[in-house]
Amino acid sequence: MSIVAWRLMKDSLPTKSNLQRRGIIQAEDDMCVSGCDTEETASHMFLHCEVFGSLWQHIRSWIGVFGVDPPIISEHFFQFTHYTGYTKARRSFLQLIWLLGVWLIWNERNNRFFNNIEIPILQLLDKVKFHSFWWLKANNTMFVYGSQRWWSDPLCCLGINWPLLL
Repeated sequence: MSIVAWRLMKDSLPTKSNLQRRGIIQAEDDMCVSGCDTEETASHMFLHCEVFGSLWQHIRSWIGVFGVDPPIISEHFFQFTHYTGYTKARRSFLQLIWLLGVWLIWNERNNRFFNNIEIPILQLLDKVKFHSFWWLKANNTMFVYGSQRWWSDPLCCLGINWPLLL
């Protein structure tokens, strides 16, 4: 996950736009695999795409945070990881969620491109919930909540209990 995020920040993921710029694919083949008829750049796919980019709104709704996505990936990362304040534990949780979101969007893009298989965005949200829950259970022996509670109120499970508006 970290390598995908690092390459995303450096704009070095093999998106169709990057592949076209390097002469690997033709210019007419650089449309987003979601079918939205827009050039597949990293910024488009991860933030602005009606299909893939919508995952962030679903994640924010799940964790109970409301806001608007910045147009630049590095700004999106910073804003997303600071929604609940500046404590290390809170940032760490949101970094995990952000990395999962990026990783799942990239895997879904590749699944659609190479295997012609589409998973609905709400199922990707379920994967974010599932993977984050199991990561927390594996790395925190004091995490006592079950998956049902985690899926319904993750911030409460982490001891963050106020409405957050940005």
